[in-house]
Amino acid sequence: MLSRRDFLNQNAMGMGAVALSWIMQQEQAHAIPAALVARPHNDLLPRKPHFAPSATAMISLFQHGGPAHMDLTDPKPELTKFSGTDYSGDVHFSFVNDASKKLLGSPFKFQKHGECGTELSELLPHTAKIVDDMCLIRSMHTGANGHEVSIRYFHGGIPGVLGRPTLGSWLVYGLGCESQNLPAYMVLSDPGGLPVDGATNWSNGFMPAMFQGTVLRPKEPRIHNLQPPSHLAGGVQRQNLDLLQELNKQYSETHPGEAELDARIASYELAARMQTAATDALDLSKETETTQKLYGIDRKESKEYGTRCLIARRLVERGVRFVQLFHGGQPWDNHSNLKSGLTSICKKTDQPAAGLVTDLKQRGLLDSTLVHWGGEIGRLPVTQGSTDPTKSGRDHNGQGFSIWMAGGGIRGGMTYGATDEFGHKAVENVVTPNDFQATVMRLFGLDHENLNFPHNSRFEIITHSRPAKVVTEIVS
Repeated sequence: MLSRRDFLNQNAMGMGAVALSWIMQQEQAHAIPAALVARPHNDLLPRKPHFAPSATAMISLFQHGGPAHMDLTDPKPELTKFSGTDYSGDVHFSFVNDASKKLLGSPFKFQKHGECGTELSELLPHTAKIVDDMCLIRSMHTGANGHEVSIRYFHGGIPGVLGRPTLGSWLVYGLGCESQNLPAYMVLSDPGGLPVDGATNWSNGFMPAMFQGTVLRPKEPRIHNLQPPSHLAGGVQRQNLDLLQELNKQYSETHPGEAELDARIASYELAARMQTAATDALDLSKETETTQKLYGIDRKESKEYGTRCLIARRLVERGVRFVQLFHGGQPWDNHSNLKSGLTSICKKTDQPAAGLVTDLKQRGLLDSTLVHWGGEIGRLPVTQGSTDPTKSGRDHNGQGFSIWMAGGGIRGGMTYGATDEFGHKAVENVVTPNDFQATVMRLFGLDHENLNFPHNSRFEIITHSRPAKVVTEIVS
């Protein structure tokens, strides 16, 4: 009989080999194919899509807070009919202390518009003029009521998970940028401050820093130090940049594979080229008075948001791939004073958003530019807080809500999907944020399952292997 020590001493090598063989066999399915083990690119040069695209640029008008769909885009006569009575369905409240099961009918009137006859609220008179160009999706579903968890689902592909690249990062990683004189991914922030979840909204996640969103200041000057001081302009600046480039090149050659360094070098070079390109793109004095009025820049309520929408158009027509507009905080989060709160934010955003679509169409850019409007969640059909209709609000609802898309290969003049009779849950042609991402990728000529990035010994995709479908019914 052998002691345990003698047994291990005589057989350890053989047992180790067996164990190693077994482990390798078990992990074989997770191994990265040798042909794909390559350093991910760290530049923004234009790249060919997987197949012919219909969209080459995207402008996302993200509406933080959760717009109340039954008051804006999804009329519910039954909700109005039974307003004030108890809702018989199950409701998940975010704020239990203010919760109520009393149904709250919309205080706003709906009317059909355009040749398609899409019904919209009286709060959206300008959006009503573009219904024949847009697809209204009334069946969005995140399955979660919280803001951050749903925001990260929309942007990063997984509910609530931090540290993932956003949709804009994936697009510029896959396709690069037509312009090498402006950032590929630009964020137009609000003078009221950061949106909920801050810079996570435009994070590059585990990708190189080159693919994160570049934030423009909300006030002039929108880019600090865009022009060099007079004593450094011209040849002096060029000599300094050439020397810096040579030093960076030497250091990069002796320290290969440092993505952050590569991104920093590229950013210096881009900054120099932006001195001319960005100055031109941000100069709205070149726009006619008629165009500025189209965006509502002549009105106090919509001037700021209209200005950003107009800048977004000027950026995409100069080759920027992805532009995203955010609000400070979450102005659509109407837990109280729903009537006044919705009226206020619609006065700010309705005309600029519609003006953007109209302007793109007039310039022949809508066919290739995808415009997205929507928030991360919707609102519940029951009242929150006060029972007074003029003071009450609505709690969060990720079970069913609306967004709209226009241009870039989207079928215009249609609605898709539906919520139940009270607007609580999506019940027909349900669309998840992953479906939205897969569809956007398809419009750009990308297969969302085959655009991948190596991370933690596996190839990541935007939907993280979650079930996702391209909503082909809304693609022209």
